[in-house]
This record gives sequence, C-alpha cells and structure tokens, in this order.
Amino acid sequence: MPNNSIKILFLSTLISGILISLCANSWMGAWMGLEINLLSFIPLLSSNKNMFSTEASLKYFLIQAIASSTLLFLILLKTNIHEMFYLTKIWMWNDYIMIPLLMKIAATPFHWWLPSVVEGLSWMNCFIILSIQKIAPLMLISYMLTNNLFIQIVIISSAFTGAIGGLNQISLRKILSFSSINHIGWMLTTMILGSNLWLMYFTIYTMNIISIMSLTATTNLSYISQSFNSMNNQKTIKFMLFIAMLSLGGLPPFLGFFPKWITIQFMAQNLMIFTSTILIMSSLLTLYYYMRMMYTTLMITNSEISWTISIYPKYMYSKMMMFSLSILLFGMLTSTLIMLMY
Repeated sequence: MPNNSIKILFLSTLISGILISLCANSWMGAWMGLEINLLSFIPLLSSNKNMFSTEASLKYFLIQAIASSTLLFLILLKTNIHEMFYLTKIWMWNDYIMIPLLMKIAATPFHWWLPSVVEGLSWMNCFIILSIQKIAPLMLISYMLTNNLFIQIVIISSAFTGAIGGLNQISLRKILSFSSINHIGWMLTTMILGSNLWLMYFTIYTMNIISIMSLTATTNLSYISQSFNSMNNQKTIKFMLFIAMLSLGGLPPFLGFFPKWITIQFMAQNLMIFTSTILIMSSLLTLYYYMRMMYTTLMITNSEISWTISIYPKYMYSKMMMFSLSILLFGMLTSTLIMLMY
C-alpha cells in the first residue's frame, strides 16, 4: 500500500470508477465510470524516478481518450437511430461498440500500444494496467458478446499475436504484455462459454501476475539478461519466478493450467474445435519462450562466484515466497478437488 496520500486518493477513485461502470444500468453511466477510472490512473503513471513514465502516460492517455470518445459517439448514435434499424441488424451495433472496448484492453488488432506503454512503467503500474484496468471493459464486453465471425477473428488474432510477439523480446515487461494479449484471446473465449468461467480465468490470471511482479519488483529485474547472474545466492527466488511464469503459460500441474483445462473441456463440448486448436498452439508458443528463458538462466549462461558473500537477509523473502509457492503449486490440487465436488 503506498504511503503517499495523493496516490491513495487516486487509487480510491480508480477503484470507484470501475465500480461505477460495473453497477451502471445505462451506457452513459458505464462511460462515465470508464472516464473516472482513466483520469484517476494518469497521475499514477507519472514518476520522477523513471524518465520513460511521462511518455508512457501520454501514450496511454491518447489511446484511452480515442477509445472513450469513439465509445461515446457510438452510444449516442445507437440511441438516436435505434428506431431506424430492424431487429436483425441490431447485433451489428454490438460489434461496433465492442471495438473501443477491445482497444481499451489491447485486443488484436488494437494491441500495438500496450508493449510500448508497459515498457516505461513501474512494476506496480504494470500490474494495474495488465489486470485492474481490464476489469470494467471486459465486463462491458461480456454483456453483449456473441459467438460470431468478428469475435472469432479477434480471438484467433489475439492468441497468435501474443504468442509470436513475445518470441524476440528481451524485456520482461514486454513479454508479460504480449502474454496478456494472448490471455485476452482466452478470456474472450471463456465469455462465450459463460460468465463464471471468465471470472475464474481472470482471477487466476491476476494471481499469477501478482506472483511474478512481486518477485521482479523486489529483485529489480527488468530484462532477461539481468537474471543470468542475479539471485545466485537466493536460488529459491529464481525458481519461484520461473515457476510463476510457467504457471502463467499454463503448464500443468501449476495453477495456471486449471482455467485452460476447464476452457478446453467446455470448448470441446460446444464443438469449438478449430478455436481450441489455435488457442492450444498459441499457449505452446508462450510456454516455449518462458522455458527458453528458464533454461538459459538456470543452465546455460548461469555463472556464480564461489566466494561471493550473501548480501540478502536470510529471511527477507520467506513469507512472500511461501505464499506464492503455496498458491501456484497447491492451487491446482485445490481447484480440481472443488470441481470434483460439484
């Protein structure tokens, strides 16, 4: 929790903006909540310690302002000419209104702004933009999502863009941003299958993000090359970081595999064979660059000086590591038992 009263104020209004969007019974109320959320987050992005934060905050503001103005225009347009359309054509407006919402959550083909914005942010702001800021737009999308060609194209392109885009990255922030784009494809698929399923997927995704970013923020990791020779005196932290990444990629038996397992089962029952095949192939690509990073760090380029004195306190990370370890390793077992009970 930040000790700055101004940050606490903006975080409170940020959460209130999300709640306004979730509780609104009209599109204007939802738009107002999105605007409160946006204007509360912009001051949190600025930081004197990071020279890229101003550029990132300006990019984020421009993109979100364009999406919000487009959403407001479409809402007013739909309200005014709603009587002119037949019922068979109303579904087209749902797709149109979803376009600015898809831009807000960085779904393909509106994903181009996310990696460059995330690269200039602190780890706390990265967590907010990759998880909390997606709650309201995703909930609004779930109200009007239908299984049509437009959504299928967005799902498949998001899955492949997130998988292929992270292959040549060396920045951990960009890797996590492309992984977020890949997970957007999975979340949109779970929305088609049921609201409870996408809420479970989003919750477990957020838990994985918390585990990864708490470790990277504590150890000041930003690039893959920094993990080669760092944390050699604290091997448990290094293993925990890569376990969290493999869980985010969906490797069994870690917790991140559970929502993908349930999603694949529901897709098979609904005969969504082609979509499930694309999503599974994209997950294999994300696992590839996670495991490539892990093998490189732990086995190939890892070097350690034998007389190095440990500079870390002995129990500095014990509570955080045990909490993350218990969630990632035993969460899968607990979730499976709960599912079998029902």
